[in-house]
Amino acid sequence: MSDKCQFGKLFADKGYISEKMARILFVDGIHLITHIRNKMKNSLMEMSDKILLRKRSLIETVNDELKNMCQVEHSRHRSIGNFFTNLISGLIAYSFFHKKPSIRYETINHNQLSLF
Repeated sequence: MSDKCQFGKLFADKGYISEKMARILFVDGIHLITHIRNKMKNSLMEMSDKILLRKRSLIETVNDELKNMCQVEHSRHRSIGNFFTNLISGLIAYSFFHKKPSIRYETINHNQLSLF
């Protein structure tokens, strides 16, 4: 057993749906969230997860801008220092972009019990 405490949510394509994969990630504290395939039973999902799953394309847009415009993706680094220098310089270049996509998401905590 490892001492790492991992937790979080992983938003993925339908192609990543697998009971085995979901179990492995769940044991590590990671919740796999995907759309369901045709002919699959519906599963309960939090509303915030549904909203964020719809925003996955926005996340992929940011990743694409980082790769293509900021040149973050480079696979032939000779040292770990060069890798981090390239990564950080790409993130700094991205921070200077005037138009950055964003997700507007607000939660309202009303402390009421609700049934759906």
